[in-house]
Amino acid sequence: MDKLLIKNADAIVTCDGQDHIYRSWDIVTEGQKISAMGPGLHAPDAQVIDAGGCYVYPGLINTHHHLLQAFSRNIPSIQNSELFDWLMYLYKVWLRVNPEYIYYSSMTAMGEFVKFGGTTLFDQHFAFPRSSPKEIIDRQFDAAEEIGLRFHAGRSCFTRGKSKGGLPPDELVETTGEVLKDCERLVVKYHDAGEFSKRQVALAPCSPFSVDTEIMTESVKLARQLNVRSHTHLCETLDEEKYCLEVYGKRPLAWAEECGFVGEDVWYAHGIHFTDEEVAFLAGTKTGVSHNPVSNMKLASGICKVPLMLELGVPVGLAVDGSGSNDASNLLADLRVCFLLHRLNSSGKAPGAYDCLKLATTGGAAVLGRHDIGSLEPGKAADLFMINIDKLDVVGATLDPASYLCTVGYGNYVDTTIVGGRVIYTDGRLQGIDEERIKQEARKQFETLYSGEG
Repeated sequence: MDKLLIKNADAIVTCDGQDHIYRSWDIVTEGQKISAMGPGLHAPDAQVIDAGGCYVYPGLINTHHHLLQAFSRNIPSIQNSELFDWLMYLYKVWLRVNPEYIYYSSMTAMGEFVKFGGTTLFDQHFAFPRSSPKEIIDRQFDAAEEIGLRFHAGRSCFTRGKSKGGLPPDELVETTGEVLKDCERLVVKYHDAGEFSKRQVALAPCSPFSVDTEIMTESVKLARQLNVRSHTHLCETLDEEKYCLEVYGKRPLAWAEECGFVGEDVWYAHGIHFTDEEVAFLAGTKTGVSHNPVSNMKLASGICKVPLMLELGVPVGLAVDGSGSNDASNLLADLRVCFLLHRLNSSGKAPGAYDCLKLATTGGAAVLGRHDIGSLEPGKAADLFMINIDKLDVVGATLDPASYLCTVGYGNYVDTTIVGGRVIYTDGRLQGIDEERIKQEARKQFETLYSGEG
């Protein structure tokens, strides 16, 4: 059995139920899990990692992403657009998605995520052009396995195209039957519900303005039959709210409730424009929310009521959203943005710095329905990252390791990322893949995609 001995960490921020922080402690991992923590541990035959001068944190958990957007970011003509106009431009780009496109865009975004301490990532993939093979999410699982990432795939869809009053082009629209058939295929082929699973599937129809009531209703029914989770975008913008009132005659949450798309096995991306009463409903039903502060700021969508959600007990996780509206896959950077955004907007009622870290660890685990990740303690998955704080620029900033990532922020690649007891990133390189070759092939995909475009 593979073993690691992580020695003499300057601080271990556990995010456990007692919020322990351990100084000059060690961690022993065996296989995928943490087997022991304490001072002066010994582990014969273990690979030793010197963590002196380092802080150790639980691996970051991203609860909402769009990996296809690694090839649709930093585009000059839509830098100042809001959601609907932004989407109308990018739908034309996503008409070109195919399995190889998604493999290389996933490798690009996943690689970045890992380099900044990410260990578990949920992706909602919605673009299935009629001209492309369906095995698009399959290639995401290939990429995650090669990198070593813990991956949750959301099989999304568009069922309401432009000809039926939706936003997406009809070339990206699928029938309910097509979607459900592929959802079941993916769950049967990939979903692992066991402890320390590295492959899970959720059913995730895209958004109120790109799907219809039938797919929402039938999708959540199928998800419960298959015992998997459900996800969608909801209450992201006021334009979406207006659309729902005009098309469904209801506010977005009331429509989702009518579809049965609420409950402890459901979480929404964004959730910005819920009323206070709707937040209380989410708390009562234990329906989760994925908070995407950077994306919401860039697209001028609004500010999620995270302080109220946490006060009432809504499960909340943190996320980068797609690379196209975040322009990065760096959840580590978003920690500080999250903290500062809510300090500005809510002052003393805002979540504290350590609370924001827990959104990306234990909070993300809860939103994804995981009890085996999110904290550092014996029996939990050996998912963690280390940062080097033995640097001139960190002098004077080490009084509070639990808050450091949100108050001061860490702008560099992490020192080491470990998933399931395996080192997948260290010494500035992803381990086990030819990063140079992947970079060159990804660049070719990107250049082909935008050939002839400004």
